[in-house]
Amino acid sequence: MNKAIISGNLTRDPELKNTPNGATVANFSIATNEKWKDQSGQMQEKVEFHNIVAWKKTAEICGQYLKKGSKVLLEGKIETRSWENQEGKKIYRTEIIANNVEFLGKLPEQSENASQGSNITSEPMLGEREEVDIPF
Repeated sequence: MNKAIISGNLTRDPELKNTPNGATVANFSIATNEKWKDQSGQMQEKVEFHNIVAWKKTAEICGQYLKKGSKVLLEGKIETRSWENQEGKKIYRTEIIANNVEFLGKLPEQSENASQGSNITSEPMLGEREEVDIPF
């Protein structure tokens, strides 16, 4: 089983692009924090940065509502892709392909009294995802 579930904050606004066949893709990153006490009792913190890719309607909604700093709960699968850069060196990038995104904060048009937590689930990709030569 390949499943990732993370909760964190966006480190940048989602970047939206369209593939040549018209599918929308959103790229953004999420920071997750882990805190613990070490053997001496001192608080320690580690931050991990996760590359996120969302497709189709999920990508459009993420692009519309998410901004840098937004808190989300995200579910997806982990994928590593590779390509050769201009110098011919092979580059690897590990990403979480989002299939369920829950907004944990207020959406931009929500009032102060509006409930929190909206979620979206992607449609099955059914082979419509297109490989792109240029990494983003």
